[in-house]
Formats: sequence, C-alpha cells, structure tokens
Amino acid sequence: MKKLHLISLLFFSGTLLAQLSLKSIELPKKIEETSGLEYFRGHFITHNDSGGKPKLYSFTSEGDLLKSYKIKGALNRDWEELTADNNYIYICDTGNNYATRKDLKIYKVDKDLILRDSILIRYKNQKSFKRKSKNRYDAEAIASVDSVLLLFSKDRKKLTTQVYSIPKVATSYVIDPIAEFNVDALITAADYDPISKTLALTSYTFAGDQYLYRFLNFDIKNLKNSKFEKYTIPVKPAQIEAIKVEDSSTFWLTSEDEGEGSPRLFKACISY
Repeated sequence: MKKLHLISLLFFSGTLLAQLSLKSIELPKKIEETSGLEYFRGHFITHNDSGGKPKLYSFTSEGDLLKSYKIKGALNRDWEELTADNNYIYICDTGNNYATRKDLKIYKVDKDLILRDSILIRYKNQKSFKRKSKNRYDAEAIASVDSVLLLFSKDRKKLTTQVYSIPKVATSYVIDPIAEFNVDALITAADYDPISKTLALTSYTFAGDQYLYRFLNFDIKNLKNSKFEKYTIPVKPAQIEAIKVEDSSTFWLTSEDEGEGSPRLFKACISY
C-alpha cells in the first residue's frame, strides 16, 4: 500500500491569507530521478535525468507505474524536462551543470512517442566551455506557450532565471534571453496552462528551501512586466524537479528521492 501524507502551510500573499495544501504519494523506484511531468493518454508521463535510459514512463495519479516507452534514436545525456502541445511532446536534453556541453537539444516526439526531429540550441553569450560550477548556462525548465517554447535557466551565479524563446521548428538556434526574473533560487521546472493562462515554476535554494511561483494571466507579449506570487513548498528532504498545471490553483509536482526514501508525486492546491 502506498503511503499518503497531507501537509498544509498558511502564508500571507499581499493582504490575503492563503493556504497551500499538499497530498504526497510515493512513486516507484524505477523513476527515482523523475525530472519532467506531462499528461499522456489520461495519465502522467515522466523520465529520469542524467545517465538514465532514453525512456518515458507512464503512471497514475495514485503512483502506480503503467508502462515504459523507449524513444528510439534519442540519448539521455541529461534529460531535465518535458512539455507538450497538441501535436508533439518536447524532451529537454539541456542539463548543463558545469557549462561544458556543446550538444544541447530538445527532442521533438509525436504523440505515438516516435522521435521526429531535434531542436539544437546554443547560448549566444557563452564564449567559454571550461568547467565552471557557478554559471548561467544550465536549464532544467521548459514550457510550451502558444507557438514557442520558453526555456528558463538555472542560474547558479545570480540566482535569477533568464527566459529564452525558442521556435518549435526543428533546426539550430543561437539563443539570447528575452527576459529575466529575480527568483532568488534555482529554477527546476516549468509548465503553462493555456486555458487558465497560468504559468508555474518550481525552484530550490542552496539551503534546501523549495518554492512554487505562480504567474496569473500570463502574457508572453508582455513578458518583462510579468508578476508572480512565490509560495514555500514545505517538504524536506526532497527536490522538486517537475510540475504540471491542472488549473490556476492546482498543481502536480514530482520529487527525486534524494537518496532518502522514494520519489514522490505531490498534488498542491492553493486556496484563500
């Protein structure tokens, strides 16, 4: 029997007292490094990160593993994120902890999970590929927003996140940030819901604190003026690596096991 835990946290957002509630469900060890989250055929899909097999895994909202799917023709150098639109699933192989990679790409997979093409990227401002722990050329969060993909950096140098807009057409791109948000943490995941127009991000700090950022009425045409709310995610030890927006107040999260237990699925709800 899977363990289920309920956690709640009261906090102030402006002048309103809000409550963040979490339902926690254990996930199978086979996806102990879950790092992306999407809907697929009525259930969730995820993947493991660096060094894992080039596979997607489907599972239920109760945490039961259903099936694994090998993505033929793909390699998992450092898969860090998933996003999708009506036609494709995008697998983000952009993990770059030490800013040394020259093979960053986003796999473009159809809804039968067949690899159709790849989007290749490199950072316009990166001049050196020498190993560097504090850098701004790592990215673990991507969201499909209208006709583009928004990639969010994990900036260990400034603890901000740079936002890059990438067309969905498969070719090579040299990318430059179009906005930057002062999140004061390391961004690990992103998702956008076009119905509620809600963008959500997750992050952690070097001290182990974790946050959820909610952008209501998100407008990609006015990105630089976007405002967000920041919520503490009260779970330790864990590292939230993926998010899926259900609506403007309901979010699904997954966490790596961090070597101390099982990976977990969380349902997070914000209420006033």
